[in-house]
Amino acid sequence: MRIDFRAGDRVIYRKTKCSVRPSPHAKMISPAANGDAYSYEVEKFWIVTAVQPDRKIVVCTRRDKQHMLDPDDPALRRAHWRERFLFRSRFPALKATSG
Repeated sequence: MRIDFRAGDRVIYRKTKCSVRPSPHAKMISPAANGDAYSYEVEKFWIVTAVQPDRKIVVCTRRDKQHMLDPDDPALRRAHWRERFLFRSRFPALKATSG
């Protein structure tokens, strides 16, 4: 299914991580085979800042980092209205552009 994103859309990206101690927001936690680390997923709350001509989207993180993502990535989805409300403090603030 094709999803068209627009600048200003709030998106949630499910990122897989591995460490000795999972973060408080970790989900789907599973221990490694030897028990030294854990594999888990965290949800990243980002805002779409631009859509490229080739449909790639540019997202902004809370620390002003930029990532370019494929809109068909299964780990990427648009935030539902209740998530935009409940997690509003976890999304980056929109920057006002002077023009």
